[in-house]
Amino acid sequence: MILLQSILPTATTAKADTTAAVTGHLAKIDSVNKAVADSLKNIDSIKDIGALVTGDNPLLKDAIGHLINLCVGFLPRLLGAFLVLWIGFQLIKPVKKAMMRLFEKRNAEASLRTFLTSFVEILLKVLLVIMVMDIIGVKATSFIAILGALGLAIGMAMQGTLQNFAGGVIILMQRPFKVGDYIESGNYAGYVTEIRIFNTLIKPFNGRIIVCPNSDLATKSIINHTKEPKIRLTCEVGVAYGTQVDRVKEVLMDVVHVYENTTSAKDGKPLVLKEDKPATVCVTELGSSAVKYTIWMWCTVANYWTVWERMNEDVYNALNAAHIEIPFPQVQVHTKQ
Repeated sequence: MILLQSILPTATTAKADTTAAVTGHLAKIDSVNKAVADSLKNIDSIKDIGALVTGDNPLLKDAIGHLINLCVGFLPRLLGAFLVLWIGFQLIKPVKKAMMRLFEKRNAEASLRTFLTSFVEILLKVLLVIMVMDIIGVKATSFIAILGALGLAIGMAMQGTLQNFAGGVIILMQRPFKVGDYIESGNYAGYVTEIRIFNTLIKPFNGRIIVCPNSDLATKSIINHTKEPKIRLTCEVGVAYGTQVDRVKEVLMDVVHVYENTTSAKDGKPLVLKEDKPATVCVTELGSSAVKYTIWMWCTVANYWTVWERMNEDVYNALNAAHIEIPFPQVQVHTKQ
């Protein structure tokens, strides 16, 4: 009995050691299996890399095939688009030259010719680009919609500028006046020095420059004093009551005859025309202190300011020489004693 008790602990300890050894051995086997599995996985990855390099991978083959098909289908359209673009730019040049020759034959304004040809050129280029994009495969409808929205936004932001732009086009096309004309619009009057797309420059006699918006000149009333080759000049003078009418008319017509027989150095014509439009003198008003006489004369545009500057002075001297009184307003005050 004593012998058995002494043997049992020793056997139990040996059994435990054997179990631990087996467990450790199994753990080593599992780690070896994992290492082998990882090695096999690495071998598969290496195979995949080798297949990718050598071109045996099916995914790479599909991608290359799609890329080849895309290039084969897209390159002809791209070449065709470049060809159409080049031909279009070559055709726009003669169209622009033809428009310039047409405007020159019709004696259009230089500003109008430059503006319209540039506008048509830009429009044709935009249409050509839209056509080329449609050939490549870009939907032109979406592109046009974007351009339309952009144009609407710009138009709303530049409403006043676009009105002046439209007014400039109307002026250049209808030609109510041209460079060199003497016009009057509102409180401004002067010679037109330049007609631009958005505004017109007017130079009055004081040497300054007035910049008038084209929208005002195109939509409001203007007076063009030099549109016609002949213009009428009016000269008014007041004579005292009691003077014979025939005597006054005779003196005034003598002044007019001097101008009719004087030739202008500017155009070689008489300062006052007498053939188709003879001068006229008549009584136009019975005023409070004088009888008003008016002389209507016709002259060329080139001689208008020459006659206007000298006529009043010559009329005044002629009436004084004939002892005809030119009255001025007077007030008589009567007092009672």
